[in-house]
This record gives sequence, structure tokens and C-alpha cells, in this order.
Amino acid sequence: MPIDGSKVQQMSKAPSEIQRAPFTPESRESEPRHEQVLTAERTPAATSRPAQDRAGAPAPAKRRDAYFDNVKYLAIVLVAVAHAWEPVMDGSRITRALYMVVYTFHMPAFILVSGYFSRSFDMSSPKVKRLVTGVVVPYVLFETAYSLFKRYADGAADTSITLLDPLFLTWFLIALFIWRVTTPLWQSLRHPLPVALVIAMLASVSPEIGDDLDLQRVCQLLPFFVLGLLMKPEHFQLVRRREVRLLAVPLALGALVFAYWAAPRMRLGWFYRSNSAQEMDFQWWTGPVMTLAMFGCAMLLTVAFLAWVPRRPMWFTVLGAGTICGYLLHGFLIKGAVYYGLFDRYEWLSGPVGIVLVSVVAAVAVTLLCTPPVRRALRFATEPDMKWAFRRSPAKR
Repeated sequence: MPIDGSKVQQMSKAPSEIQRAPFTPESRESEPRHEQVLTAERTPAATSRPAQDRAGAPAPAKRRDAYFDNVKYLAIVLVAVAHAWEPVMDGSRITRALYMVVYTFHMPAFILVSGYFSRSFDMSSPKVKRLVTGVVVPYVLFETAYSLFKRYADGAADTSITLLDPLFLTWFLIALFIWRVTTPLWQSLRHPLPVALVIAMLASVSPEIGDDLDLQRVCQLLPFFVLGLLMKPEHFQLVRRREVRLLAVPLALGALVFAYWAAPRMRLGWFYRSNSAQEMDFQWWTGPVMTLAMFGCAMLLTVAFLAWVPRRPMWFTVLGAGTICGYLLHGFLIKGAVYYGLFDRYEWLSGPVGIVLVSVVAAVAVTLLCTPPVRRALRFATEPDMKWAFRRSPAKR
């Protein structure tokens, strides 16, 4: 049989010369299990690919999207810096205003991206396993660790270990679990976002919800997760257009000016979304009004934030894969400084120089906590394998 010369020439090419698939927001490389905590499941396009092609060769590894890794890293830096401002911002109106602006959008942006990558969650066995190992197990371990840390480092002997009342920042894990398991429900509704907004407004006037599982936050932040489920890659392309980036500048400046005016007048409880209007001594009708107002402000600032995030690989892009470690560990540093009385002993930390120093230290610390060595060391808690706890699928058996 004659041999086609073009095929021989093509087979002789080096692997580096073979043209790769185009780079899209959904072409993400295989992630460790803990990565679903903050970016959730793979998109349907990624999960539907076969493990091997028709010729039997392994499929190439999926590439990560540098843009979303940049989003996650920059968002976690804002989370850590904002937490570090809490003990030192009382004497500074400017810091309080910055704190209000950051708190308006940093978690909504995080939650929206988590919803975007949860679109393929369907309660199948592999995804339930990843949900348990990537969300439930870290929640149990770190909720216990934070409770013990408070008991012995702060001397609070009455601190009990309970999984029903999330401590400090572990609320996000239990919230993500609840949002994730309800994903099929939101995807089956005709108008999921209005329904989620109604639930958030009702929660803002329902003090009877209580503190169990931090359901106030779960309900009031639910619209951002549902909106992420509705997002498509082309929506993020629109956000990153040059016109949007230019419009984001006056928007951010206006938000800072308004926050400076509102800093001594506005209650911070509206930003935490952990209490009802009645619990903050407001009339009940202010709850739905502020829920809609905060949702609108959060979306505007989230769009501005997403528009400014670099699209190309940066020096910190690789750290986007370790944001779960930075998120869960930075709380020990900040709470440890508070328990030790660091901010009370050195009052100058509440001044301009001290606030800048605190901000830099928090940003550097959370950056180090996102590095690959920390991820590997913490893998037993953030991405345990736990094959012993799950049945093998019929195909594997």
C-alpha cells in the first residue's frame, strides 16, 4: 500500500509543533479537588470530553484560564486585607470607607465565579465525592481547628466545638455546600434570579432564621451564586471590553466618595449580610430595600473589578490555584494577632503608617499561603483522597 507523504511528515513533527486547541475561559486544566471550593465544578464542555480519543491516546491536559486564576488571587488578597483592617479602622474614616467599598464586592465576586464554575454540578457520584472531599471535609476540620484555637489562644474556655454555628470565615464552606447541592433546582427554574432575590429579601426581614449554619448569609448572598450559574463565557468577554474598563474608573471613584460620606453614618451589618433588619434595630421594610440596593452596588463594583483583572498570565497567576489555603489559613494569623493584643499594645498601627503596614503584611502573608508548597502540605485537609469512604463505580468494578 503506498504511504502518504503528508501523513509521514505530520507524524514526524515534534509535539511542540502540533497546534494546540484555542484558549477559552472553559479550557481549564485538571485541578486538585480543593479547587472546586472556590471555583466549583468544571464546565460542561470540559467534563464531557472523553478521557481518551478514538485512537486510544490519552487526551491532553486541560489548560487553566489565567484570567480566572487572577480573579481568585486578587479577590483573596482583598479578603485578607479587609479582615486585617477591622481591628485598626475605627480611628480612620478613610480606612472605614475603603473597607466598605471592598466589602461591597469582594465576596460577591468570589461567589459569582464559584457559581459560574458550578454549572455542571448534577449530583452524580463523582461530583458528590468531590463536594464532600473539597467542601465538607475542610469545613469539619477547620471549624474544629478555629474553635480549638479560640478556646486556647483567646482563653475562651466556654467555646464549644459545633458544626452548626460556623466560626469566623468557615461560613463560606457551608454556604457553598448548600448552594451547590441546590444547583439542579436553580437550573430547572424559568426565572431563578428573581426567585433568589425574593429569598434574600425575605431573609432580611426574618430574624427567626437564627445562627444555625449561618443561613442568613446563605440566603442573602444566594443571588450572586445563582447569577454565576446563569453566566456564560461571552458575558465575561463583555465585561473585559475596553469601554467597560474605562467606565469602571469613574464608577470606583464615585463609590469611594460615597463611602467616605457614608462611613460614619452607615451600619456595617448591611455589608456582612448576617443579620436581619430587625436585629440591627431598623424597620422591617428597610431589609428588602437595602437587599436590592446592596445587590445593585455589589454588581456594579464586581463588574469594575472583573474588568480590571489582567487577562494574561502574571507572576501571581499560579497562586490562583491555592486560594483555598490562603482563605482558610489567613484567619489564624489575624485572629492570633487580635488574641495576642497586638493592635492594643501598638496603638500606632491605627495611624496612617500602621494601616499601610498592616495592609502590606496581610497581602504578603496571604500570598505566601497560596504558594504550591503550602498547598502540598495542606493537601490532607483541603483535598483528601478518601477512596476508602466511597464505593467504586460499576465501570471500575
